[in-house]
Amino acid sequence: MTDPIADFLTRIRNASKALLPAVEVPYSRLKEGIARILVREGYAAGFEVVGDKLKTLKLRLKYKGRKGVISGLRRVSRPGLRQYAGVEELPRVLGGLGVAIVTTPQGVMTDAEARRKNVGGEVICYVW
Repeated sequence: MTDPIADFLTRIRNASKALLPAVEVPYSRLKEGIARILVREGYAAGFEVVGDKLKTLKLRLKYKGRKGVISGLRRVSRPGLRQYAGVEELPRVLGGLGVAIVTTPQGVMTDAEARRKNVGGEVICYVW
């Protein structure tokens, strides 16, 4: 697999459309950081790391009636074309209604947190 983050986002998108209660993906620290942000921003109900030797990340999804809270996910930086942004160029998703997830030297955070900490980095994805 050349892009595990795109696979993670696609699994979330598909599970949300199928109204599944949770989605399981192979574990990585970056995926855990993205899941932590999704929970903190209210897009997911929670997550847990399952397993000792071969870890998986189980993300519980949230729904409003028969519609998922996550209405859209888009991968921005990819292996073939990395997208970096300084603190001045950090994107605003849907005029501030969505969240851009950025990986910085200080860890994985939202665009608003990166602006507050005055740090730029690689723009991983947009969530709205």
